[in-house]
Amino acid sequence: MTIFKYKDEEALGIVLSVDTATVIIKVADLDKLRRMQVNRLVVLQSSKPGQHLIGLVQKITRSSVEQEQAGQKEADEVEMPALPPQLNIVRASLIGTLIDRVGTKENVFRRTIETVPEIDAKCFAVEGDVLTSFMRVIANVPGEGQKLSLGHYTLDENAEAFLNGNKFFQRHAIIVGSTGSGKSWTTARVLEQAATLPSVNALVFDIHGEYMPLTGDGIKHYRVAGTGDLGNKKGLADGILYLPYWLLDYEALISMFVDRSDQNAPNQAMIIARTVVQMKRRFLEADNQKELLDNFTIDSPVPFSMDALLEELNRLNVEMVPGARTEKQGDFHGKLSRMIARLENKRTDRRLGFLFQPSEEASKLSWLSDLSRTLLVGTSQQSNKIGGIKIIDFSEVPSDILPLIVSLIGRLVFSLQQWTISEKRHPIALFCDEAHLYVPERAEGDAANEVSIRIFEKIAKEGRKYGVGLVVISQRPSEVNHTVLSQCNNLVTMRLTNAEDQSVIRRLLPDSLGGFSDVLPILDTGEALVVGDASLLPSRVRIQEPKAKPNSGTVDFWDKWLEREYKEGINEAVTAWRKQNLK
Repeated sequence: MTIFKYKDEEALGIVLSVDTATVIIKVADLDKLRRMQVNRLVVLQSSKPGQHLIGLVQKITRSSVEQEQAGQKEADEVEMPALPPQLNIVRASLIGTLIDRVGTKENVFRRTIETVPEIDAKCFAVEGDVLTSFMRVIANVPGEGQKLSLGHYTLDENAEAFLNGNKFFQRHAIIVGSTGSGKSWTTARVLEQAATLPSVNALVFDIHGEYMPLTGDGIKHYRVAGTGDLGNKKGLADGILYLPYWLLDYEALISMFVDRSDQNAPNQAMIIARTVVQMKRRFLEADNQKELLDNFTIDSPVPFSMDALLEELNRLNVEMVPGARTEKQGDFHGKLSRMIARLENKRTDRRLGFLFQPSEEASKLSWLSDLSRTLLVGTSQQSNKIGGIKIIDFSEVPSDILPLIVSLIGRLVFSLQQWTISEKRHPIALFCDEAHLYVPERAEGDAANEVSIRIFEKIAKEGRKYGVGLVVISQRPSEVNHTVLSQCNNLVTMRLTNAEDQSVIRRLLPDSLGGFSDVLPILDTGEALVVGDASLLPSRVRIQEPKAKPNSGTVDFWDKWLEREYKEGINEAVTAWRKQNLK
């Protein structure tokens, strides 16, 4: 049954002129003009029966025609025809067509304009129940079952805003907004709905630990091991993640161990490659892994001994070889000293204990399967049927290697999905909070950033075919890698006050919606512009408050300062700072 059943007397105005996809509408009734607000949807009569043209109001103009005529006559002395004293003009951009029936399907929306409205064609409002029904068609959301709901449309609180959950994750998404705009709320809103799905599968990269309040059977929290976890024999079952060095691929190993400014860097990189392969081979031989021995590479996730690696590097660094008359220095004599010192410092750094001081179980070949099952299995396949959404707390990871560690998990997910046969591949979404910290626009010579950018660009470009979706979350979209952003076909943007950030968002919008971004600096807290494949029409949405709010709320400075007394924890803070541990 068709959605639009308007009567002529319900018309808001008539088409005055058409220029490609831009329509000028004349509204005679002032009361009806008030219903045509900027960014509101309108429907226009099409020249084809059964088709309805959808427009987005971009500009509303009220002018005194009498004054304009007088000024014009003085300038050029040309007699103008009589016009009404007031001219109410609405400019709308045509953004799609709703067809009553296509074959057996009813109410089919297409993001194309096959016709243009005739002059004097009537224009109607899209609001209330009609708006709700129309947006459900747009999002391709069935009438029954669980739906991805963001909240309600700002211009009509009676209309619920749905998204197509499939397309939201298939086509990648961006959630951006300035500090305090409601960005974390929006993310939490999406997560808490996804958590109710029986086989949900997602990883949340929680950089500051702000998603700790999110709870439920569909959510489980993990934490990258901090200094206080070393030696206490806790592991995956306790929510503690060790990410041993042997999980790093070649480029990541080189970025960590080799200083590229060193004149001996090429030699050091070559020796690392050769020696690591030797160490991995030695491990597989000791473990009697004959099948793996014939096929593994330096990038294969095979354990190896760091002690044995250092022993071999030290041997090469002091090696003497036979000469013509006497012994002479080997090819690498003294050329590995800086690298060895660098490696020793990192190995003994307790902040990097999750890398270089893994638990005994994390040094076994079988441990990788346990880690992979923990991170990549949905709720229904978890041992206790809980925890399809895995929130990983990176707050204790040093900032200088944060890109390396986050990208390590990203590469782990992508590689496992890539090597899983298609019939058994279960889709997984990566929520990249504070993405500008580890997927920056420019690496600026930082090896860790280069590794991270390479991995996430690969996921953004190829992840869809392997069932890996990205949700990029950031307060500074101008500082996020533009290649990654360009692959995201869904945009949820909260208030943005920075001109550079606004410019990035405008470039992501279709050309016909250039004016849609003008409201970015004035959006209210918790209000967002939603554009993309998950909701084919651009929408202004008020995000519904999540049940559990992230720890990212804005502090009320003035109110706190008004308090006569308050709790202080300076001594505890100093101790935690020294221990590098909040517990």
